[in-house]
Amino acid sequence: MPLWTVHHTPGIFTDEDKHRLASTIADHYEKVGLPRFYVVTLFQETRSEDFYVGGEPVAAGVRVTVDHIARHNPDRDSRRRTAEWIRRMLQPHLERHPGLHWEFHVDETSEDLWMINGFAPPPAGSDAEKSWAESNSPAPY
Repeated sequence: MPLWTVHHTPGIFTDEDKHRLASTIADHYEKVGLPRFYVVTLFQETRSEDFYVGGEPVAAGVRVTVDHIARHNPDRDSRRRTAEWIRRMLQPHLERHPGLHWEFHVDETSEDLWMINGFAPPPAGSDAEKSWAESNSPAPY
């Protein structure tokens, strides 16, 4: 499961921007074989007075945390490709804001510590996972 949490100061994203970015994120993971419902994107608006970088408040900022659970990058090159993919996805949404401070990071969490609707997800690439992707919902397997 990819979980994207987007912390941002007011005025960075409209509702349409949020929907477009969340859809783009889900599209990417679907292209690599994950069920769309694995992808969760949360937008957390944070007042400028509560957004600090280097101990100083930031008028306009975005901090994105991405938790990867369903899949992990096997080596440094694949991690760099993932970081570049995320940068390319975020940049068009963020570069239109002059003076914006933005950054992201990705954590990789054990898939053994994850369930959806009480089900442990099926093994990567398995027939059960393909069935979940086709139905876009979890089910016993």
